[in-house]
Amino acid sequence: MTILIDNKSYTVKAGKNLLEACLTLGLDLPYFCWHPAMGSVGACRQCAVKVFKDENDTKGRLVMSCMETVTEGLRLSIEDKTAKAFREQVIEWLMTNHPHDCPVCDEGGACHLQDMTVMTGHDYRRYNFKKRTYTNQYLGPLINHEMNRCIQCYRCVRYYRDYAGGDDLNVFAAHNHVYFGREKDGVLQSPFSGNLSEVCPTGVFTDKTLKEHYTRKWDLTMAPSVCNHCSVGCNTIAAERYGELRCMLNRYNGDVNGYFLCDRGRFGYEFVNSENRIKQALIRNRTNEAATEDEIMEHLQPLISVNKLVGIGSPRASLESNFALMQLVGKENFYQGISEDEAHLNRLVVEMLFSGCVHSASLKDIEQADAVLVMGEDIWNTAPMLALAVRQAVVKTAASQASQEIKIPVWLDSAIKELTQEEKGFLATLTVTTSPVDDIATHSWHAAPDDLARLGFAIASYLQPGKINNTNFSEELLNRAKTIGDALKKAKNPVVITGISCYNDNVIKAAFDVAVALSTSDRKTGFCCVMTECNSMGLAMMEAPSFSVANENIKTNGHATAVILENDIYKHVTSNLADEFFNSCDHVIALDALHNATTEKAQVLLPAATFADGDGTLVNNEGRAQRFFQVIPNTTSQVQESWRWLRKLQSLKLHTLNGHALHPDDLLREMEIALPQFKDIASVSLKHDFTIHGEKIPRAPHRYSGRTAILANKNVSEPKPFNDEDSPLSFTMEGYKGTPPSGVVPFFWSPGWNSVQSVNKYQDETNGALRGGNPGLLLFKEKIDNKDLFFNDVPESFVAAKDRWLLLPKLDALGSGELSSYSAALKTLSPQPFAIMSPGSLLALEAKEGDMLQIMDAGIVYGSLPVKADENLCDGVVLVTAGLRESIGMSWGARVQIGK
Repeated sequence: MTILIDNKSYTVKAGKNLLEACLTLGLDLPYFCWHPAMGSVGACRQCAVKVFKDENDTKGRLVMSCMETVTEGLRLSIEDKTAKAFREQVIEWLMTNHPHDCPVCDEGGACHLQDMTVMTGHDYRRYNFKKRTYTNQYLGPLINHEMNRCIQCYRCVRYYRDYAGGDDLNVFAAHNHVYFGREKDGVLQSPFSGNLSEVCPTGVFTDKTLKEHYTRKWDLTMAPSVCNHCSVGCNTIAAERYGELRCMLNRYNGDVNGYFLCDRGRFGYEFVNSENRIKQALIRNRTNEAATEDEIMEHLQPLISVNKLVGIGSPRASLESNFALMQLVGKENFYQGISEDEAHLNRLVVEMLFSGCVHSASLKDIEQADAVLVMGEDIWNTAPMLALAVRQAVVKTAASQASQEIKIPVWLDSAIKELTQEEKGFLATLTVTTSPVDDIATHSWHAAPDDLARLGFAIASYLQPGKINNTNFSEELLNRAKTIGDALKKAKNPVVITGISCYNDNVIKAAFDVAVALSTSDRKTGFCCVMTECNSMGLAMMEAPSFSVANENIKTNGHATAVILENDIYKHVTSNLADEFFNSCDHVIALDALHNATTEKAQVLLPAATFADGDGTLVNNEGRAQRFFQVIPNTTSQVQESWRWLRKLQSLKLHTLNGHALHPDDLLREMEIALPQFKDIASVSLKHDFTIHGEKIPRAPHRYSGRTAILANKNVSEPKPFNDEDSPLSFTMEGYKGTPPSGVVPFFWSPGWNSVQSVNKYQDETNGALRGGNPGLLLFKEKIDNKDLFFNDVPESFVAAKDRWLLLPKLDALGSGELSSYSAALKTLSPQPFAIMSPGSLLALEAKEGDMLQIMDAGIVYGSLPVKADENLCDGVVLVTAGLRESIGMSWGARVQIGK
């Protein structure tokens, strides 16, 4: 539709409010309370414009643009003198109690309040009275609180409570004395609390981990990156100073994480700076273990040239590194560094997605779903951003239905919430035990994995009669299946979510069957499977055997040198299996970024780059390949990408210098040829020599002031910047000044927009796709005519054994990450190790809560853990906190013995 702004005609999208329309058109209009992901409440009164009835109306009326719907032929003025004066008065009023402490505020120079103050023209303080002051609160190790800077925009509580579902942060008091915080000091409980630092338009809520090594944001070198802490693949911005990673910021991707990150993704970066980092190549069992690169190559020459090589890949290493290892050892000698059970489940998921029978759902698809079924996966703890997307689906479905009935626009947040009250869309959670997601579920059921699978097959059978043998289903199960099936059939965009944390292929098969049964020509059903690590999907797509097969082969054939890539084997298989493998190897070469139990077994240790000091590609659980870029320049250290080390080893093997100057995109092109399933993977990002008008894209903003100052204590002459030959990015502030292609945006900034709100300048429309399309390459293609693949192997009902318990992991959103556990802030929030059993199981063991129980399997005693009771857990199942030292090497999915 067409509207007129200051007598100039514009075409805008229907259904938007005026503020969204103006920002989408690139017009500058100040605002505070509105947020593109949360809608409008009209609390700040900052976005005032003048609206006119027609061309003859010369007076007009002031309206808040965030509360006015776009209509055909609407006339408005942003530049009207009355509107400008009103906006200036509002900002002056908002600033009456602000401490004006920009020089010491963490947000200084990247603050939305500063931007809007300048934009309104308010530049002189007339308020001479005593300012209102508050006592700040301790909110935990992640978020700092400075309430005196508050301008009462209400964004924090709207985000924390309404959007993220937290209940321990609120607004207190009224009028000019409102207080945003907790009822009393304490740690914020939401695993999404870190987003407060970006949602808040001023410095009330800030990143406390950044304060530990504070740097002005304009003095940070930044690069586009991808989160390493789960399989969702959220887009991030990694920020560096003085050779250390200082903070992680959200990088908008309209198909993935949008405007937000979970706390593990935002604060789990400290492992990059850890004292446990491997920064020096080592040759063990000699007087001086530290070795130069030349010494390493000389030492490895005979090992690489003569011995048989076995390569152990990694689900947390990049595609480039895994493929380089495959090239080095040969495809027949390349193995996944994970257990056979996990490898089997991963292969199953890849097979399902390659079949084309279902649509691989993105986070955006899940947000827009009108019915969601979660089977067997505690998504709150295994993929928190997925849980946040499910919450939005539930809330938005109710909002959409209400807006259609009463004709209220969906963006009108306060009216929609008043109308919907406690109404919500359909969500069924079928999990082993309770999860915070149950609080918003329409239907919850907790059972053993096999029984969850039986219900899934029953639902699929109800949706598509005759496809699955259902003669053995109980009446109760069929009634439950009918209830869920009827709700799913009514949906236009249903999504089925599952995962591998149950270590049960029947659960995944049942979820797939439901998705296939739901899919019709006019109903697009999404299917999403959570995997364990950031590149589990990419590794699985390489179709390599598991670690167990590698162990059998090396035991049988003997005399082999193992090359282990960024993988602590002891975290993926039992300790006796890992020990058996290492004892069978003649030599072990390990490449990793952190010291661990596996690197201690290596005779040669090579320092591998992390996502922050290297380049590479990851494939998330959706099948979206995404590129991350180096942010820490490597000028002196031996640290380099694993694929670079491996290409050098390949040169030793072939007695040639080939591979030394290889770039990531070259490796991906070779991968396309060798592994056709990765077709077009080289196009995931721009070529390494891409420029715009002959200029690279700067990693540092134009205000960057530190290149000379960083080394001024050594030499006042400015050193030559580090030259990055592997990407289109430069390590300087010089370069292309326009908007770069979406996949290589290192930071969001625009004239007058120094805060993260500047992302609107990079989008096709507010809350829409980035210009040029959202980053990433989808590797799975849906086949419309292939909708008849069903699994029929319905398991028998789970029966608790007298002396054996099914062992499953209890994952924690902040405490189960292998890499994030090195972050000091997150470590303080990690749970203590414990086991969870049903009251019936405790009774069978003659144990009570708090008792120490031993978990044993095949003669291995894992150790003693305190036990907790959970009445929602079925008899015969034991959950153990995963990711902690006490649970390393446990046989998830196995039947174990338990004793006092």
